[in-house]
Amino acid sequence: MPASPISGAPFSPLSPSYSNNSIQKGPNASKEVVAGQEIYVYGGFGGTFTFWRFMIRIPLGDHEMSVTYVINNGQQLEFVVPGRNQNMRWAAIAYCNGFSAGVNPDDFRGPGFKSGYDPLWMDLLNKHAETPFHLLVGGGDQLYCDSLMREPEMQDWVSKMKPEEKKTYALSEEMHLIDGFGSYPDDLQQAPVFNAIGSRGYLFFLLFQCFINPEFDGLQDLPNRHVYKSIIIGERGPFIPLPSHSTLSWLGPQQWLLMLDCRAERKKDQVCSQAEYQKVFQRLNAIPPHVKHLVVQLGIPIAYPRMVFLETALDSKFNPLVALGRNGTMGLSGFVNKFNAEAELLDDLNDHWTARGHKKERNWFIQQLQDFARIKGIRVTFISGDVHCAAVGVFKTLKRKNDLEIAPVNDYRYMINIVTSAIVNTPPPAGVITMVSSLATKVHKTMHYVDTDETMIPLFEKDTEGKNQKQKYIMGQRNWCQVDYDLHTGDIIFDIRVERQKGYGVTVGYAVRTPPPGWGR
Repeated sequence: MPASPISGAPFSPLSPSYSNNSIQKGPNASKEVVAGQEIYVYGGFGGTFTFWRFMIRIPLGDHEMSVTYVINNGQQLEFVVPGRNQNMRWAAIAYCNGFSAGVNPDDFRGPGFKSGYDPLWMDLLNKHAETPFHLLVGGGDQLYCDSLMREPEMQDWVSKMKPEEKKTYALSEEMHLIDGFGSYPDDLQQAPVFNAIGSRGYLFFLLFQCFINPEFDGLQDLPNRHVYKSIIIGERGPFIPLPSHSTLSWLGPQQWLLMLDCRAERKKDQVCSQAEYQKVFQRLNAIPPHVKHLVVQLGIPIAYPRMVFLETALDSKFNPLVALGRNGTMGLSGFVNKFNAEAELLDDLNDHWTARGHKKERNWFIQQLQDFARIKGIRVTFISGDVHCAAVGVFKTLKRKNDLEIAPVNDYRYMINIVTSAIVNTPPPAGVITMVSSLATKVHKTMHYVDTDETMIPLFEKDTEGKNQKQKYIMGQRNWCQVDYDLHTGDIIFDIRVERQKGYGVTVGYAVRTPPPGWGR
């Protein structure tokens, strides 16, 4: 990502080559060569693999420009950076970039595609070819490791029927991060296998997706102490032997992006520690005064229909389906997970901000962001994924009897939550979409004590064929989102691109805008 032109940080030499607005070399073109940094070497049964990092620092010009580069005289590749006074166009969000166990990818492979993974990615690339994106944001589940449970080295542990045997099982192989990590009971999280899953999985998240190695780059996020100037390093996690790594990044003069690490410090009763929140808000309060928008990326939606009744039912020791699943009778063994024989969906529900164990923290976090928005004069917007469907939740000032409703542009509590997923994985069954859609019509009173209403926006009044539909709040089809800044209005436009026909690589847009702040300016 380009360094902020307002940061005052010196620029290092340019990476291999760049040119203004074209792959063709213009009169101001420059070419330089930089050496790769060897940040990690992995040795395993498949051989030795090295992680190389190339530090690319590009001074921004008056206009956006294309940057071309090659590695070791290989294929010429290209990306585009914005002008120094231009707000980025970005593609969001590459959520759920894989298929869950039991899903046949070929069911999503339309004519002309080699795999069911490809159609929506091709749609994104086609949009990129029309008008290049400056940034691709990955919001969660970029790499699926469901196949880990089928590896030969795992079978002895997986086959243990009693949870106590799993908790005390001696570790012999490296493991990787699994779905819902941090949302299982503490005693299971502290088991040797789970401990290794957390430590190794989080390390490879930092290597593959953040391009950093704590042993190479250190854990100091003070100015000029870390290679990644946007990094915010929190506390060491309760089950992961590394601190959280959030980021606060410049996306142009009027918009910034906070990507909050909601996994490293997670427990069943905690998403982030108070120490992490304190460091994040210290950094937020230093955002320059001319910024109009803060987008907060949360892997899991914060404004979304509640599943309290399902959470209660699955967590009950009297649930007959759980008992039958544990015994493996009536074909219900898949109803419970392979780790501690609890209901398979329970870790997903415990992951949600609206789960019983996180509700208080969620409400506090929203209040803190409301105060930040009011004082700084910055519009806050959330963007999330995880749930394999598209939706838009909204917080706004509660309209009390005889009061006029505050227009969104003047309401500092007005915060929408864009929900966009999955770009690859299968949508939930139709029955689940119907149930969630019915729950989406409810106005929640959870935050009425701080004059805040919460509901969903009926964005999907038409289906992808243009016909009226009953389920206006939840779209149960694969999707991704493109984001742009409207220079004329100051709005950010979130255009959710929904797959028109399964596997065909064509999408239909559903756009929603979030206005600039109209208070305190």
